[in-house]
Amino acid sequence: MKGMLVIVSGPSGSGKGTVVKRLVGKNYALSVSVTTRLPRAGEIDGRDYFFRTPREFAYMRDHNELLEHAVYVNYFYGTPRKYVEEQISDGKAVVLEIEVNGALQIREKFPEAVLIFLMPPTMEELYHRLILRNTENMEVLEDRFKRAHEEIKLIPRYDYLVINDVVQNAVTRINKIVDAESLRPARNANIINAFKEQSKC
Repeated sequence: MKGMLVIVSGPSGSGKGTVVKRLVGKNYALSVSVTTRLPRAGEIDGRDYFFRTPREFAYMRDHNELLEHAVYVNYFYGTPRKYVEEQISDGKAVVLEIEVNGALQIREKFPEAVLIFLMPPTMEELYHRLILRNTENMEVLEDRFKRAHEEIKLIPRYDYLVINDVVQNAVTRINKIVDAESLRPARNANIINAFKEQSKC
């Protein structure tokens, strides 16, 4: 099977990180983003993010080492190109957890990418989760609330909307999406060509 890009986006507090970490097996490869923000408690460089200085990030951007890059709440984020391309070539479903502008940049370069927008059941629940996370001051939280309202306007540009009411339910829904997408004829050219060859006999 031809590999695919699966992009999971959504506002801060939607549970993207938690859901993506549960997408194990099923031929998944989880991409790790580069960011200029500082690590939160418990985050490890190379596992949760590649934490880089603004100067290091600029070097990667300027040397075409990123598939996409964007600014989110005053920090830079990007997707390393080499790892993603290698995993797709190996037939993996590469999962990218990125913000909406980055997702739409990648859609331009990879039209077959599968875009999934993750949201809590309500905006009230989104606010509640952000406040409970207790990782930012109120000024940053207000920026994230404002950004969330901008992001939800772009949901129609995504292929799927998944409501993250219960984490395992959201994971199951994404697994079903990936299973269905893997059956598209465009992702199974080798099988189709084999059928064509057999029909000549």
